[in-house]
Amino acid sequence: MIDRPARGSRPDRGASTVEFTLVSVLVLFLFLLVLQLGYLLHTRNVLVAAAQEGARYGANADRGPADAEQRALEVVEDALSPAVAAGLDRPRAQVVEVDGALVMEVTLAGPAPLVLLPAGPVRLRVQGHALEEG
Repeated sequence: MIDRPARGSRPDRGASTVEFTLVSVLVLFLFLLVLQLGYLLHTRNVLVAAAQEGARYGANADRGPADAEQRALEVVEDALSPAVAAGLDRPRAQVVEVDGALVMEVTLAGPAPLVLLPAGPVRLRVQGHALEEG
């Protein structure tokens, strides 16, 4: 004799709970991935702005490369955090010649702060430039 479910009972009872669990894990992972990517892009944009600000500051007539490096680190500390600034490599500022013009070049590099998902070693390297004042 074949066992048949009683009238009104459902053989797939509880399946929606399992499906929700499986799908919610995937959706949560994708959400965290998008958040991490957004934070990574924000960090990169802040580093670019800090390098440019440092170059502009160091390119003033009464400033030099050491002032540019210090200013770039101050901007990173203000915009992100002192911990992120401490994790960066030492900023490098130098006066270079580009097409006959003197240019202050500031380079910031270091590991990207990954807060939500471990994605391996991601390093950022950005440069900012400004014309040197005579």
